[in-house]
Parts: sequence; C-alpha cells; structure tokens
Amino acid sequence: MTSYLKDVFTNTGNVSLFTASFFKSVLKQPFELKEFANQCYLLGYKALPLVGITGFIMGLVLTLQSRPTMVKFGAEAWLPGMVALSLIKEVAPIITALICAGKISSGIGAELGSMKVTEQIDAMEVSAINPFKYLVETRVLATTLMVPLLVVFADCIGILGGYIGMNIHSDVNLFRYLSQILESLTFLDIMPATIKTFFFGFLIGLIGCYKGFTASNGTASVGKAANSAVVAASLSIFIVDMMAVQLTDILYK
Repeated sequence: MTSYLKDVFTNTGNVSLFTASFFKSVLKQPFELKEFANQCYLLGYKALPLVGITGFIMGLVLTLQSRPTMVKFGAEAWLPGMVALSLIKEVAPIITALICAGKISSGIGAELGSMKVTEQIDAMEVSAINPFKYLVETRVLATTLMVPLLVVFADCIGILGGYIGMNIHSDVNLFRYLSQILESLTFLDIMPATIKTFFFGFLIGLIGCYKGFTASNGTASVGKAANSAVVAASLSIFIVDMMAVQLTDILYK
C-alpha cells in the first residue's frame, strides 16, 4: 500500500512538472506554426469520418430509443429538443472525447514512445532543436483546438441523425425540427458543454505526450505508453466531466 501511494504521488508530481514545462514552453518563441498546422490536420481532420459516423449513429439511435416513451406520454413534440440537449450537453462531448482518447492519445503515446526508444528525441537535442517545443507543444495545442471542433461537428451530425430518425416514423419538416431545437436550447446549455471540451482536448494531448515522452528504453515500453495513455486520458475525461456537471448545476441554481 505504501509503495502504491508513493507511485501515485510520484506520478502526480511528474505530470505536474510536465504540465508546468508545457505552459513555460508556450510562452517562449519561436512557435512551430507549420508543425502545429500539420498536427491539426493529422489529429483533427483525419478523425472526421469516425467522429461523423459515430455522431450520426448516436443521434439516430437516441431518437429511435426515446420516441416510444415520448409518444406514450404525449410529448413527441419535445423529442427534437430532448435529443439535441442530450447530444450537446453530454453524449457527443463524452463519446467524441473517448474516441479521441483511443485514437489520438494512444497514437501520440506510441509515436513519441518509439522516438524516445530509438533515440530520435536525443538526436533532436543534439541538432539544437527543442524536442519539447516541437513535439509536445504542437500536439497538445492541436488537440486542445481540434477536439472541441470535432465535438461541434458530432453535434451537428447527431442532430441530422435525429432528424432522419424522426422521419422514419413520421413526416417532420426540417425547418420545424430545427426551430424546436433552437427553442429548447439556452446559453447555459451550450457554453459549459463547449468549454469542457477544451479541457478534454488538452488532457488528451498532454497525457499522450507525457506517456510517450517519458517512456523507458525497450520496445515493450512503446505499447505500454500507448495503452496507459488511453486509460489515463479516458479516466481524466470522466473526472473533468463530473466536475463540469457539478459546476453547471451550481450555475443553474
């Protein structure tokens, strides 16, 4: 038990120092704009198909599953608003963040871990290139920006999936459907759900970079870095979401 607690506090301290190094690096020039744009393309744009398909299925299934209950209570007119609220406030952010944790965080951990094992990071230092700024800073900033955009994309595709789900059993006009959604949404529904996705993206990138950047020597450590990055990023997403829900609940009071 003592050794376990020691490992927990040691890892917490190391992650804190790694996070402090990131913010210190961000404030220094130069900024690797070209690498940042490349990472936005690799981490964000290439994840669009998977996020889009998942978002569409979420909206469609949520509508089909909820419709019988809403019809039973004579509240079918509330179905578009209920689906939109569920997607925007909780379902789309969490599912999209978990997809990114599995796809992006593990990829970053494996990539940087292999670079660490093959001493490519040491070679960058010898070549007078700051590996932390080039590898870590650009990836963390890219995930911080792209994950919220992916969530917004998933929201839109999910709402479209809900519209198709509505029209399977009835004939609903698109303008009427969107009007019902807009009538049910408020500022406090959208902003907290959007803000927390920036923290999701930051943690996904930071944890992936930390696990890869601190991988030990040996090829086995590459797989370990990728797996532990997914687990840690997924757990951190649920913790941040729980805190965000509590803060949102206070705002509603």
